[in-house]
Amino acid sequence: MDIAGSAALVTGAASGLGAATAAALAARGATVYGLDLDKAVAAAGPLPEGVRLLAADVTDEDQVREALAALDADGAELRLAVNCAGIAPSARILGRKGPHDLDLFRTVLNVNLLGTFNVMRLAAEAIARHEPDENGQRGLVVNTASIAAFEGQVGQIAYAASKAGVAGMTVTAARDLAQFGIRVVTVAPGIVDTPMMAGFGEEVRAGLAASVTFPQRLARPEEYARLVTMIVEHDYLNGETIRMDGALRMAPR
Repeated sequence: MDIAGSAALVTGAASGLGAATAAALAARGATVYGLDLDKAVAAAGPLPEGVRLLAADVTDEDQVREALAALDADGAELRLAVNCAGIAPSARILGRKGPHDLDLFRTVLNVNLLGTFNVMRLAAEAIARHEPDENGQRGLVVNTASIAAFEGQVGQIAYAASKAGVAGMTVTAARDLAQFGIRVVTVAPGIVDTPMMAGFGEEVRAGLAASVTFPQRLARPEEYARLVTMIVEHDYLNGETIRMDGALRMAPR
């Protein structure tokens, strides 16, 4: 699938993986519509040419539909959706203050899993309206899981469950959407140097980097974005969850 001349929807696009992905797609000629929460959109700095940010909560059907309506109003044909929005609070099943807060668990699943599904289903509906290319392909959805889906650490129960759900949807989603010429691929990153990591001290960051088999460093958001562009251009990748982790296998802590 060609990136140039297509329209892409990227969630969590105001920072981190989403911002890097939006910039990479725009640099290759896509018109990118980035979704993020109001506060994140308001705080975003200058945007690359070809990127437009829209305020929308991925868990809200009406807000996502309004964002997709903005694409229609611009005459843009959506061909690609990339789900990067997510949260990663930490809490143990049973801690010093008692059992894991149920509302926190629900919130993590709501954002990471339900939000991903919500955008995927509505984006697929929009993509399916467009004519296929000469190979019968209409578009692609890229979702973001995590290696925590397979090796969640202490305190990651909610995050691991949500990301396991994202990985678990991949094959079924690819099968569901095959009749419309839409591929579905999931990326499971390891430890990426995003704004979420900024709160950790250098000693902690160095320790995390040293735990990676090779190369012994944190992944860069631009590397995630590069993988997305490769998936877009590689038409035979479908129904797969790809680890991007430097061969890291997470220890319990």
